[in-house]
Amino acid sequence: MILVRTETSPEDIHGMHAAVGVLTTRGGMTSHAAVVARGMGRPCVSGAGDLRIDEHQKVMKVRDVVVKDGDLLTIDGGTGEVMLGEVPTIQPELSGDFSELMVWADQVRRLKVRTNAETPLDARMARKFGAEGIGLCRTEHMFFDGGRIVAMREMIVAETIEGRRAALAKIMPMQRDDFVELFRIMRGLPVTIRLLDPPLHEFLPNSRAEMEEVAKAAGVSTDHVAQRAAMLKESNPMLGHRGCRLGITYPEVYEMQVRAIFEAATLVKQETGETVETEIMIPLVAIPRELSILKEMVDRVAGEVAAARKMSTPLSRRYHDRAAAGLSDGGQDSGRRRLLQLRPPTI
Repeated sequence: MILVRTETSPEDIHGMHAAVGVLTTRGGMTSHAAVVARGMGRPCVSGAGDLRIDEHQKVMKVRDVVVKDGDLLTIDGGTGEVMLGEVPTIQPELSGDFSELMVWADQVRRLKVRTNAETPLDARMARKFGAEGIGLCRTEHMFFDGGRIVAMREMIVAETIEGRRAALAKIMPMQRDDFVELFRIMRGLPVTIRLLDPPLHEFLPNSRAEMEEVAKAAGVSTDHVAQRAAMLKESNPMLGHRGCRLGITYPEVYEMQVRAIFEAATLVKQETGETVETEIMIPLVAIPRELSILKEMVDRVAGEVAAARKMSTPLSRRYHDRAAAGLSDGGQDSGRRRLLQLRPPTI
């Protein structure tokens, strides 16, 4: 199936996972469709401006050609071509002169290459092509799958800590299973996991039907969901209430994610006997105080997981200052990210 849209948004993530390719009439190389499809290993053609898409009638037109739902298309994400019908394809392979050149490079290089991956499929493909770890696992993509988005929306509309924790408890086992699978595939290679980055309003429903679904699941009125969505809307969400600031305002969100990471790491360590090298990225840190607050939280959750697992030694944590700037001077560190590297102990 090829997903055909005027343009994509985070709400389309289910369709993008189900599709083998994405085609949009708007956008470019840095559009939502192109960036997400690239990360998922899907071919994408974005910015095909001659196409006219009627999503309600499920019809696409280009000049005098009409393509209906169920018709066959072939897209080439490299050239941007959209072809009517089925065109024979082959699985790309590393071969010929380029393959030989890369073998020579591997013999002398010092640089290591990691991949961006959030799903087992992405991780396996990256390992197949020689990636030496995951450089960025964007956890927000994990929240859009299946029943998780409804639970996430329940958390957002909840007005109490207890209500938010109850909704997050539904997501926790699924997050842990995600990380377990990634750690298994990486087999001791480093995995950098970025905690929730986007503002909450990106998770909220847009249509009335979706609002009604969230309201039913959360036990609140549809108007309450609509009011909550309006309240969270920001004029410039890219610089606003998101990343580490969201983690400080709603610490139960980051606590759930960190707990899922630690439990997954210890489970895989016990299962395979191999060291799991996991790194936690705190996103969008602007001042030292933001990082210190969340570092304390990470340390506390690590201790709780270690105690629950009856480990003889506590979980060790190594702090890396990726920006090479001190934290004691209280100065601004705008736009830089910090990394907490956490290694489960030998059990």
